[in-house]
Amino acid sequence: MNWYIQLVTTYPIGSAMLQFAVLGTFGEIIARWVAKKKIYYPFSSNATIWKMISWSILAVCIKYAFVGTEGFVDALVYHQPNSLLPLAFKESIFLNAFAKSVCMNLQFGLFLVILHRILDNMFLFNKNWSNLDSAMLTLIWFWIPAHTITFILPQIYQIGLAALWSLVMGVILGSFVAKPPKRIRVKKREAFANF
Repeated sequence: MNWYIQLVTTYPIGSAMLQFAVLGTFGEIIARWVAKKKIYYPFSSNATIWKMISWSILAVCIKYAFVGTEGFVDALVYHQPNSLLPLAFKESIFLNAFAKSVCMNLQFGLFLVILHRILDNMFLFNKNWSNLDSAMLTLIWFWIPAHTITFILPQIYQIGLAALWSLVMGVILGSFVAKPPKRIRVKKREAFANF
């Protein structure tokens, strides 16, 4: 583990880019495996390179978002000395991490979802904005809880876990795609009977 700590300490941005390029891209590959229920390589070499570049760009934004959110929440909490609410956020590691996760995902997260889609669209040369609302909802049900855990960890491990969460998210999204949508069949007479 010492080699990892040394790498992340010496090259904070480069190591973030490397971790997200590998784990984020692998998460997208796994999503395809789960969706198609078979193991294969879903991308061309050019698409793979572009996905790794995209994840690297996102990694730089994410790295700065983590650092900035720490300062943002700490400034809000520690500059309210007479309030009971900030005191709870100072003394509870969980509440402090939860506050940071909520702030980061509801402010920066929206930007990141849109930027990720823009980067994907740049390579595909099309305008695929479908399911953007579903992607934004993941900020609530997945990323806020996931990054609460991430913010509990020491800073040196946060970006590594965040990159690992992107792989987990790929598996989850792939399982959503794999499930066929439920169709409700209603007879025409029954459908019009309620009008």
